[in-house]
Amino acid sequence: MFELRPFNRRQHALTYNPFREMDEFEKNFFGSPFGFFGERGLSDFRTDVTDNGDSYLLEADLPGFDKKDITMDVSGDVLTIRAERHSDHEDKSKQDKYIRCERSYGCYTREFDVSGIDTDHIKAKYTDGVLRLEMPKKQQELPEAKHLEIE
Repeated sequence: MFELRPFNRRQHALTYNPFREMDEFEKNFFGSPFGFFGERGLSDFRTDVTDNGDSYLLEADLPGFDKKDITMDVSGDVLTIRAERHSDHEDKSKQDKYIRCERSYGCYTREFDVSGIDTDHIKAKYTDGVLRLEMPKKQQELPEAKHLEIE
């Protein structure tokens, strides 16, 4: 049986359009000059986390930062890594000398769930633009066995 339905723009948008992919590419590439850095843009930095058995190793790429400009805080079960880069472009005496300023600056922040980490024993090193955190896993407390007496 044939049924007449009102026009639905949403359904219509799902029909095949041979130019949709090219339109999407053009919007992503030209619409945002930094779109190729990913969905999150410049506000994040990239990390690798590896499981080393009794600990995790988190490696974060933070090239061009001074060690003093990187902070790490644990609040509850959340580890926050924050790195802030300042630019000479902000300096009033140098502003008129810039022809082009493309290097990024500002605050970069990431948060990580550390509920399974012994946060009191995290060790951090920063060398060659890479922050390395050795994060020991919490020791699992085995339930204590108890003997119950019958009254």
